[in-house]
This record gives sequence, C-alpha cells and structure tokens, in this order.
Amino acid sequence: MQPSVGHNTAPLRVIVSGGGTGGHIYPAIAIADELKRLRPDTEFLFVGAEGKMEMEKVPMAGYKIVGLPIRGLDRTKKLSNLSFPFKLLASLWQSRGIIKSFRPDVVVGTGGYAGGPILYVAAKMGVPTLIQEPNAFAGLANKWVGKYVDKVCVAFPGMEKFFPKEVLVETGNPVREEMLKRVLRHSADAQRSFQDASRSTTILLMGGSGGARSLNEALRDNTELIQARPQVQWIWQCGKHYYEAFKDCATAQLPNVTISAFIDDMEQAYAAADVVIGRAGSTTIAEIQFLGKPTILVPSPWVAEDHQTMNARALTERDAAVLVADKEVTDQLVSTVYDLLDKENRRQTLSKNARAMAQTGAVTRIANEVLNLISSPAKTAA
Repeated sequence: MQPSVGHNTAPLRVIVSGGGTGGHIYPAIAIADELKRLRPDTEFLFVGAEGKMEMEKVPMAGYKIVGLPIRGLDRTKKLSNLSFPFKLLASLWQSRGIIKSFRPDVVVGTGGYAGGPILYVAAKMGVPTLIQEPNAFAGLANKWVGKYVDKVCVAFPGMEKFFPKEVLVETGNPVREEMLKRVLRHSADAQRSFQDASRSTTILLMGGSGGARSLNEALRDNTELIQARPQVQWIWQCGKHYYEAFKDCATAQLPNVTISAFIDDMEQAYAAADVVIGRAGSTTIAEIQFLGKPTILVPSPWVAEDHQTMNARALTERDAAVLVADKEVTDQLVSTVYDLLDKENRRQTLSKNARAMAQTGAVTRIANEVLNLISSPAKTAA
C-alpha cells in the first residue's frame, strides 16, 4: 500500500526518538530506514539521552543524533533522583529549541526517556506525533506521552488500558526487515564468514543490549558441558555491563566460545546461528519469527508486569520456541541446547511455527501511518 502523501514533493523532516536499550533503538532505526526507502529525500534527526547507547548506535546506522540530559528514575539509589526535575526541565527546554531549529513535519518515538520531552513539546507545539509501543505492557515514557500524541502503533490487542482508543492502530512490531531479508538471501555466505569452519553448529546467545546476568552465569558455570562438545561453537554476547566480569572466566577461554560485549554485525551472527538463545523482548521475538530461527527464550523476571513471560508464552503455546525459566537457566540451558541440536525434526518444527507467526510488513505499516499523519490537516499549537 502506498502512503497518502498528496502531491507535496518537498523533502520531509522527521525527528525520531528511541533509546536506552536495543529494543527501543533498533525499531527507531528500522522506521527511519523504511521512511527513507519510501521518501529518499527525507531528512532525519534522532534525539536520545546523553551517555546512553543510542548516542553510539544511531550514528553507526548513518543518522545524526543529539542528546538530552534526561535520566530515568533510579529505584535503588533514591538520592540520585533529586536531580530528575531539573534534568526534565532542561530536556523540555532543549526539546523546544530542537523543534524550532529543525522544524520537523512529524516526531516519532519508540520508547526510552528522551522520547518523553521531545514528543510532549512537539505535541504542544502542534507538530504531528506518533509513538510505537512494542510490548503488551506499555513503558513509562510512552504511557506519559500517549495522552498527547496523535497516533499510537501497537503490536498487541487490548492496549486501550494504556492509551486513548481513538489513537490506537495495531501494526505489529518493526524489525530491520532489509537486514533480515539479507540474512535469508545470503545466509550461506554470511555463515561461512562468521562461523568457525572447524565447528559443525553454532549457538548465538544474546543477553540484550545491557546483557543478562543469569544467562552469563549459566555459561560461566557450565564450562565442562560446553567443553565436552567442541564441535559446537558459541557466540556469546554478554553485554557491556558484564564484559569485564566474564571475559576471563574459564568458559570464555574455550576455543569454541567467542565472547563479546555487543554484536554489531547481527546479520552475520543470525545467519551463522543454528539455535538462538535470548530474552523475550519484543524485538528479539519479532526477529526470530521473521527468520524462523529455533529459539530458547529465557524471559527476564525483572520487567514490568512480567511481560516477557507473556511474550514467550505466545510462542511456546504455538510450539514456536522453547521456554526456560530464569531461575532454572544454570541447570537447564546447556542441556536444552544440546537436546535441540540432537533433534533436527524438533528444530524444523520450531522454525516453521515461528515463521508462521511473523507479522511481516509491520515497519511499512508504521511508516505509512507516519506519512498519513503528515498529510492530515495541521494541528493547532497549544
């Protein structure tokens, strides 16, 4: 479906905000990439939070980004929250300056603290606004700005408990479809370049952008089991917060284990993987469905409303993934991996069922919603 952009051929100007974690950053980049495909002359400016990972990852994707001083509330170090009101006010003031200077046609947010100020100010200044909420339980920043924006794109039904019903549209979650399509088209070549030729199978463990302590401990504490099958290669993404703590452990020194803080070339990593291990965040779920990768999901027990377990059960109920509880990961993860490697038919079933659940085209649907907002009658600034 082509977007409804009328006859206006002037270059579009789009502000995009998504940060804090890969689950916010990569959907934001995916939406920008799709808008650029639909309207190649579009000019983009990303807005993130100073010192957060988006300030590094967005430029790597080819986009300009500016940072706001905004920070989230710290539930463990209460005194650090004393500066929050001042950082919020400064971020709101800077957001106003950014919008007046860049003059966007639309502002798009995918979650993360920086999205709150820039979207709120944009809405109050009459700029069309859209947010994308990936989970069944809305994040704090999105819930706050959801009262002010023009459109909310969601992946799950029943989201009217968080957002006004009249602004909701169910689109599915955006993924980096062009990258994932390249994985499917060129998986053999990518696999050869990423995979150790001396290993027959490859396991990709992703702990998310920040890493997952329990997954890292599971590999650290199962050195003998991992060493016992040297033909199995492990690609271990432990997260930047945990790299120093785990890079010198016995498991990380094994010749069939490659540990890194973060994997920048996910295209090759996905292509090489015979089995994927990860948390059950929305982006991971959407990507493994698109690729049809046999996957073991270990939901984080620390997220709001335990929404990762709900995400995982949506797949396990359709025999599209295997679930291992976080509290059982040290005892069960490696043996579950080996069980899958020994059962090719089981892997094929998981792969087929995961692909059947994929919501392909979600990023295009969201991009079209963005373009339709621009072509709608202008709002009046508050």
